[in-house]
Amino acid sequence: MLEKKIKEVNRTLPDGLKLSVSFDRATYIKEAIQMCYQSIILALILVVGIIYLFLGNIRATIVPAVTLPVSLIGACLGLWIFGLTINVFTLLAVILSVAIVTDDSVVMTESIYHRVEQGDTPLAAAATGSRNVIFAIISTSIILLATFAPLLFIGGISGTLFREMAITLSITIVISTFTALSIAPMLGSKLLNKKKSKSKIVLKFERLFDSFGNFYFETLNYWIKKPKVIIWFMVFVVAFATFLFKITPKTLLERDPDRGVYLVFGKTDESSSFEYTVDKAEKVEKRLLPLLQDEKEPYQKLIMRVPGFGRSSQSYNSFIIIALLDNWSDRKDSAQKIVRKAIGKIVTVPGTMAFPLTPNSVRVSNYQKPVVVTMTGPNYDSLYKWQNSVMKELRKNKGLADITSDYSKNKPEVQLVIDENKAKDLGLSIQAIGKSIETLFSGKTVTTLNEDGKEYPIILQADLKDRRKTTSLTKVFVRSETTGKLISLANVVSFEEKGSPKLLTRYQRSKSVTLTARLVGGYTLNEALNFIEKTIDDKAPTAGIFYKGKSLDLKEASSELLVIFALALVSAYLVMAGTFNAWRQPFVVMLTVPLAALGGLIFILLFNSTINIFSQIALIVLIGIATKNSILIVDWANQLRVKGKSVENAIVESCLRRFRPIMMTSLSTLIAMIPLIVGNIGPGAGEGIRLAVGCTIFGGMLISTFLTLFTTPVFYLLLCKNSKRMDQVDIQLGKEFSK
Repeated sequence: MLEKKIKEVNRTLPDGLKLSVSFDRATYIKEAIQMCYQSIILALILVVGIIYLFLGNIRATIVPAVTLPVSLIGACLGLWIFGLTINVFTLLAVILSVAIVTDDSVVMTESIYHRVEQGDTPLAAAATGSRNVIFAIISTSIILLATFAPLLFIGGISGTLFREMAITLSITIVISTFTALSIAPMLGSKLLNKKKSKSKIVLKFERLFDSFGNFYFETLNYWIKKPKVIIWFMVFVVAFATFLFKITPKTLLERDPDRGVYLVFGKTDESSSFEYTVDKAEKVEKRLLPLLQDEKEPYQKLIMRVPGFGRSSQSYNSFIIIALLDNWSDRKDSAQKIVRKAIGKIVTVPGTMAFPLTPNSVRVSNYQKPVVVTMTGPNYDSLYKWQNSVMKELRKNKGLADITSDYSKNKPEVQLVIDENKAKDLGLSIQAIGKSIETLFSGKTVTTLNEDGKEYPIILQADLKDRRKTTSLTKVFVRSETTGKLISLANVVSFEEKGSPKLLTRYQRSKSVTLTARLVGGYTLNEALNFIEKTIDDKAPTAGIFYKGKSLDLKEASSELLVIFALALVSAYLVMAGTFNAWRQPFVVMLTVPLAALGGLIFILLFNSTINIFSQIALIVLIGIATKNSILIVDWANQLRVKGKSVENAIVESCLRRFRPIMMTSLSTLIAMIPLIVGNIGPGAGEGIRLAVGCTIFGGMLISTFLTLFTTPVFYLLLCKNSKRMDQVDIQLGKEFSK
């Protein structure tokens, strides 16, 4: 639409004048979406490959290979129904749903194929196998939906992102459950058969998997007799996960974003003229030109604007330089590394304060700096003293830079003082003096000129060079109302030069000053805010502390994470209690959540990521997908108990029977996350977002999968040893109806 409009405008422009796009923000979005498409396709291929290795039957891979696209296409239809768009966040949800959708289809396919291996016909295997896992599939799907439900009611920027991903995942889960319970059994009854000959790769994988299964059986028999050790281990897991959560860096968005551009924000003195600011901006640009001209450096173009954008456009002492970088595939260095090379050239220009900044992947506020803290107080004098003492301490922190305040008495101001008695004696009125000064120094439209159908204002004003000098007042004469003579204003007017604040701000009706700062190195926004809070408490204990911009979003997101996590846990537990018709068994299943959280936090630290909005989404998703393995074990153990087996025999046999589907679903999830992690080696559009989600899910599933195989049977044996069978109510009803 925009390109079409530009072509239309260009046809109307005179020769030599052309309108073109200098900077397009959509370039980053298009590239990031393209990377998501690649990750989805690669994840699908890898997941189908894993299924083939486990089952050794190409026909068996057709079932999930068909159900996966059906579910994903249905998700796109759901996005259209709910009025959502295909963007980075909904596509991330689609990538996550690849793992979730695969789980349902894999569990169903494996159960049917197991019956085929036992000698059943494909039709009988489809009926019996689907009956064995229908409860587990429906239960896990309902639990996942219950986990995402609290995300729909969160406000702010985090709520917007959470809501889009929650809706996308929920739609996909509903469709995948339907396809797993309908299309998968139908295809299984037609396609699956017992294959006698298998490829060498499959046979080698089966031998490796069988040896791993035997090792698990031996270790399970050992650890199931050590319940006290497992209990203390779970206590350690919860304590260690809490410790890791406290020490893990916390940011609003991903660390080191790369949008293919960096911005240079510059300022000169408050009294600077437009010409002076342009001169300083050109000097900064001149230092960057050698980088642009060097073919080895990844620069496309430089765009300079004086004054800057937004609030800065209202004053002449600001400028901005946009440095467009080469495409991500054409350069080796990230935007952060490129900025580090150029920062020395930018910040050392005398007479200006310039600083480079890489824009965030998601625009969350109008503030250029991430640290924005507002102090309120009784009067501006007290606030001025407080801010000076606080800023003095903040400048000692090497993690903070470019620390400024919106209240500074450095705006030069000339105050005119009229000698009223002398003016009265000379016959000069205050009104005449004021109007004369206003007209000559500020300007006044006195008439208009009409020419060729166009109207031009005629402005009466002194020459620019005279307006810049205070001594020009001696050249201004005002006619006396008594004598009619021209009197020089120098006889009745004196002036005082002093500094004054540029503006007086209020926040929630209280007098306020706002401190802003940039972050340097690996210093996180959460660490900066904690340091500033402590400093204000020490230096200005009676001052009110408020946040704006990214600082406010981070505070809200941090507090909301614990609430969301708690609500998701409660929702999942209540749904499982209703599904299992018991209170103890859901508790056994929920013990997988600390294991998943521990794994996610460990991998966040290993990959030098942070707890941000995207990793928070991944942690919430982990609640649902990590409990799947435990549900598979508990569900089959319950079915075996219905057949008359003891609790201990039922749980051990359940672990061995569900070992293959658990490994298949878990490896499918891990494999689906690999494109998000491996695809971030080197610069790429949106790599920080994908890495935050990928490493969290990968670590959570990797650790929880293997530990769940031991913790679930031990706690099931401890808590459910004296519990009633699942069919106890049916037995009781049968007895009562038979009377």
